[in-house]
Amino acid sequence: MQHWKTLLKASINGPSDLPGHLVRDSAGMARVASVYPMRINPYYLSLIREPGDPLWRQAMPDTRELTDRVCLADPLAEEQLSPVPNLIHRYPDRALFLVHAQCAMYCRFCTRKRMVGTTRMHITADTIRAGLDYLKRTPAIRDVLVSGGDPLLMEDEAIEDILRELRKIPSIEIIRIGTRVPCVLPMRVTKKLASLLKRYHPLYINTHFNHPAEITQAAATACARLADAGIPLGCQTVLLKGVNDDPAIIRTLMQKLLTIRVKPYYLFQGDMTRGTDHFRTPIRHGIDIMRSLIGHTSGLAVPTLAVDLPGGGGKIPLLPEYVQHFTTKLIATNFCGQEFTYLDPTE
Repeated sequence: MQHWKTLLKASINGPSDLPGHLVRDSAGMARVASVYPMRINPYYLSLIREPGDPLWRQAMPDTRELTDRVCLADPLAEEQLSPVPNLIHRYPDRALFLVHAQCAMYCRFCTRKRMVGTTRMHITADTIRAGLDYLKRTPAIRDVLVSGGDPLLMEDEAIEDILRELRKIPSIEIIRIGTRVPCVLPMRVTKKLASLLKRYHPLYINTHFNHPAEITQAAATACARLADAGIPLGCQTVLLKGVNDDPAIIRTLMQKLLTIRVKPYYLFQGDMTRGTDHFRTPIRHGIDIMRSLIGHTSGLAVPTLAVDLPGGGGKIPLLPEYVQHFTTKLIATNFCGQEFTYLDPTE
């Protein structure tokens, strides 16, 4: 197996380097890549079978990215919620800490596609220090999500430096890492990295699989190394038109995630990120997919469907409606559509 750095160095950054059978509209793809960077490492490229398949759509530039007039550059108002550069403090007790500007693959639906992989995402030792200083003087923050870009593309020593500094802050109880590495470059999860991460519990990892075809033996090995290090793994899947907006695909994905010891966590409506409108699915469709999961597969395989509200409103859950009537008793339909009554106890 090739070293992860070798694979990353061999990444494709433009359509001219793609195998010919995967190219559609080379000139158009190049125009898009000049605005929103393209990177596909050889591992993920090897999983793509043909133009238009679900993995191709996630990785390849699409000219519709340049004609989106609906969505917003910074839909979650992250820049307005940044008290210091690259740290977002939206929720009272949590903060998002951006520590790396690059990813192993540049997903075409990325919330931060305006910045990731470009000079607009300026992360340095000084910005990381400023973020740590803010966390030290803000004791209300007890939970930090380390993200980017992808923090696991950093050198082991740099990752450990950040984790060590976070663990020195008494008010921080929980550290989470957001990474797509187990999916798009699983060989990055070495035994050495897993051993390093194990030293900083309680540590959680949220990863990101969108289609069953991404769950390979290499991905399973990466997740096993992390799970064996005692790290709980969650998955944040995004509903994407033409990729996974189908109940059978989502059910298979969620069930396969459990087999590699990853708990389905969120199923997200696509963010209103400029350049991604062609990926967005109707909210009602997501709710119908949830209805196809609840009661029809293990609760372990059922994520929370959520939308991250534009303007910095935060995440809200979206659920199928089961309650038909509620006064002194609850009248509800179950997953089969049958009606049942639950008598509410008196106060």
